[in-house]
Amino acid sequence: MRMVIYQRTIAYGMAILVWSLLACSEFVLAESASTAKASSAEKTPYPLSVEGPKPASITPPSAAEITKAIERGVEFLLGSQLKQGAWGRSQNGKYYRIWSPVPEAHNAYRTATTSLAIMALVESRDLFDGELRERIEDSLDRSQAWLLENGSKLKRSAPDQYDDYMGYALYNVWGHAYAIHAAVSLHQRAEGDSELQEKLKQLVDLQIERLSAGEFLNGGWGYYDDPYSDKYGNPAHPRRAKLATPTGSSISFTTATVLIALKEAEKEFGIEVPTEVTKPAIASIERQRYPDFAYAYGEYLKYVPRMDINRPGGSLGRSQVCNLALRLYGDKLVTDEVVENWLNRLFARNGWLSMSRKRNYPGQSPHYADFSVAGYFYYYGHFYASMCIDQLPEDERPFFRGQLAHVLLPLQESDGSWWDYILYDYHQQYGTAMAISSLVRCLPSDR
Repeated sequence: MRMVIYQRTIAYGMAILVWSLLACSEFVLAESASTAKASSAEKTPYPLSVEGPKPASITPPSAAEITKAIERGVEFLLGSQLKQGAWGRSQNGKYYRIWSPVPEAHNAYRTATTSLAIMALVESRDLFDGELRERIEDSLDRSQAWLLENGSKLKRSAPDQYDDYMGYALYNVWGHAYAIHAAVSLHQRAEGDSELQEKLKQLVDLQIERLSAGEFLNGGWGYYDDPYSDKYGNPAHPRRAKLATPTGSSISFTTATVLIALKEAEKEFGIEVPTEVTKPAIASIERQRYPDFAYAYGEYLKYVPRMDINRPGGSLGRSQVCNLALRLYGDKLVTDEVVENWLNRLFARNGWLSMSRKRNYPGQSPHYADFSVAGYFYYYGHFYASMCIDQLPEDERPFFRGQLAHVLLPLQESDGSWWDYILYDYHQQYGTAMAISSLVRCLPSDR
């Protein structure tokens, strides 16, 4: 009996010792992690920019699964291309349509959508061979011809009957920016054809010229030159005069979109975009940045920082593109830790961005959802997140690539498309193009 008690005592003692060691180990690990986190936060004057939630563990899709999804998306783009080579039309029987003055708003939609499709096909074409590769090249030849012929026609919309309330529609900004991306992709594809490459450079020169002329008076770009409004964005009186130079509120993510395209033009074509164009634009984004690196929707909201659309949940689709733009232009505050933190936020809090996806309602603002997130931010936000991943050290990319692919693959429709917001007949095409480009960046670098 004493022997049994003695053995039990020994066993209990060993258990207590092991438990103590484990607890101590966990404490040391927790302390170490806490110290590392604190150390990271101490390196930046904005500690909130490197603090946030972490996404749950997932089983990342395989390269074969990603490639298959890309192939289905490519088939959708090839099947939806118009005879003239472009993508997207103004005809659609759906019930909700954004105000789009004809014809220039639709020229902008079509140019931007076509440019994104070109970008996606160029980036994914090396994954395929045989008959599919031939069809991709034929599609690119036709879309390239359309872009070279029509890209120079893009301009801002003329005033219409809603001008006094809505302001000027400047959707052409999106077309100019994405036409630059498309021309860069086509320029790389045209290696060895100096005549074609020169035509593409001329197209880019024209887009830059029109973007420079259309920059807002206080720097940056937006897609409306709004009528005079109060600090909440509500139209107010008296109306101000409309000028050739937009005088409304620049928009953070629109400005970032343009700056990224301009940087790509500089890199590919050696074009020097004047600092008098880029410097005020960069400053406009910086003015809209909060200590946690959420960004105001537009300058008109920068003085209401805790308004829902300006908070992290509302900025999930904007922080990626704004961080990327500022980093490309040398902002030392956008460190690897900041990029990682906002990628973690995107995947951990993806529900805030996804809850408005595919939910257009008659009479409802596109921003009706929680944190005022609009559906059309969904694939846009992930598109620029994929570019942010490429900013990180090579050994840190696979984790985020797996998270991104894990989000996008289940959302593919039965016809191979992706879409997030009904926009006439452009939404499936632009959503699919952005998803394809994002997934191409999810594949291993050594594929």
